[in-house]
Amino acid sequence: MRAVVKYGRQPGNVAVQETPEPTITPDQVLVEVGAVGVCGSDIHLWHENQSWAIQCPVILGHEWAGTIVEVGENVAGWTVGERVAVETAAFVCGQCSYCLTGAYHMCPHRKGYGNLIDGAMTKYVAVRPGILHRIPRGVSFEHAALTEPACVATQALTVNSRIKPGDTVVIQGAGTIGIMALQIARISGAGVIIMLGTDVDAQRMEVAQELGAHYTVNVQRDDAAGLLRSLGDGFGADVVVDCTGVSAALKQALELVRPLGSIVKIGWGPQPLNFSLDPLVAKAATLQGSFSHTYATWERVLNLMATGQLNLDPMIGGVYPLDEWQAAFHAMEVGENVKSVLVYE
Repeated sequence: MRAVVKYGRQPGNVAVQETPEPTITPDQVLVEVGAVGVCGSDIHLWHENQSWAIQCPVILGHEWAGTIVEVGENVAGWTVGERVAVETAAFVCGQCSYCLTGAYHMCPHRKGYGNLIDGAMTKYVAVRPGILHRIPRGVSFEHAALTEPACVATQALTVNSRIKPGDTVVIQGAGTIGIMALQIARISGAGVIIMLGTDVDAQRMEVAQELGAHYTVNVQRDDAAGLLRSLGDGFGADVVVDCTGVSAALKQALELVRPLGSIVKIGWGPQPLNFSLDPLVAKAATLQGSFSHTYATWERVLNLMATGQLNLDPMIGGVYPLDEWQAAFHAMEVGENVKSVLVYE
């Protein structure tokens, strides 16, 4: 079968290659990929500027959905032909305190698809049944492939942090996670939502407006702090969501957050801070990290998709055959698409 493979540790070392079809153990199911989303992390891997551990070679892709085509003899409750969305936690130990208390996404032995275990930019993937979720009727594979980034935003804003009705929410970064965070903020009752981006985000800012942003601010040209001073009591944002990972965004978040407010950091970035965190102390604000998601979050997000509360059509800029992966990656990198989706053809 063909697969999009990161085959080396130099920039650009990604290509479509022939790979063997996986075989399943008695405790696994085999899933035929229906659609797989391109993540910003895949683009980092393409350019070899990621800040997390990977194996190499590795098949890319961790945002995906498909159809069960084989069920291991020890697996109960799943049948051939069921449509499923699949979590990223391909392997966890099942024995540590985090696994045993339901926080398996924090397992120190966790291995994710597309990083430490072969991912879904291919035809078939072997899966442990504990990370399968049935796709609701009426939800397409292309939409179901966006479950993972929607779960990242939902975990951040409804589990690790809490948006309250009427909150002023600032979202830094108009990529997939940022626009998912916008939708979760809207569903959670945010009063005012402000999306921050840069020149490259012009088209994504239009999507953000369509999906509920009250204000869109180009931080390279406009004054986000000045806008916040003109809103409400002028003290700033109740919640700032950093979906960029760059150090400058966190510095800006410290300026934008109101006293006793919170900053939720989702984005990864290897850069040193090179600035003081004293404003966090002075404002008695909360800085909350958020990583990954759990089973309950996936079920909630799929329910939001089934009821139409997540609007995904404006986010999908293009559906590409696997062999056109580079065009799909490029369209996201330059801001043409919020999300590119690959299908095996």
